[in-house]
Amino acid sequence: MKRKASAIWKGSLKDGKGTISTDSRVLSDTPYSFSTRFENGLGTNPEELIAAAHAGCFSMALSAQLGEAGMVAQSTHTTATVMLEKLETGFTITAVHLDVVAQIPGADRDAFEKAAHKAKEGCPVSRVLNAKITMDTKLEA
Repeated sequence: MKRKASAIWKGSLKDGKGTISTDSRVLSDTPYSFSTRFENGLGTNPEELIAAAHAGCFSMALSAQLGEAGMVAQSTHTTATVMLEKLETGFTITAVHLDVVAQIPGADRDAFEKAAHKAKEGCPVSRVLNAKITMDTKLEA
C-alpha cells in the first residue's frame, strides 16, 4: 500500500507560499507558508498534518486494541499536540502528546489503559516518529 501527497513551494522561505495536495483530493492546493508554520497565519503546516495523522492513526489503533480486549468504544476523541523546537541542529519535532478521551460504558480501567498503551506503541505513525510520545487518557462511562 502506498499513499502520496505533494507540495509546491514558490519564493523565499519567509515571503514564499506553497500548496499541499493529496492523491485522495481531501487536501487540494491547501495553502501553507512561513506564517502558517511559525506564526498564526491561515492555512496548514507540516506539523499540524503530522498531528492529524497521529490522532487518526492512534484512534484506529485504539479501536483495534479495544476489540482484542473485548471492548467497543462508543466514541474516542484523540488530540495530538506536536512540539516543534529549535535545536542546535535546526528545527526538530521533539515530542508528541496524545490526549485521549474514550466512552466505554462498563469498561475495566486497567484493560483500557493497557489497550491505549499498546495502541500508542503500535500505531504506524507513532513508530515512524523520532520523538518522545506521551499520553494522558480519560475513560468515561
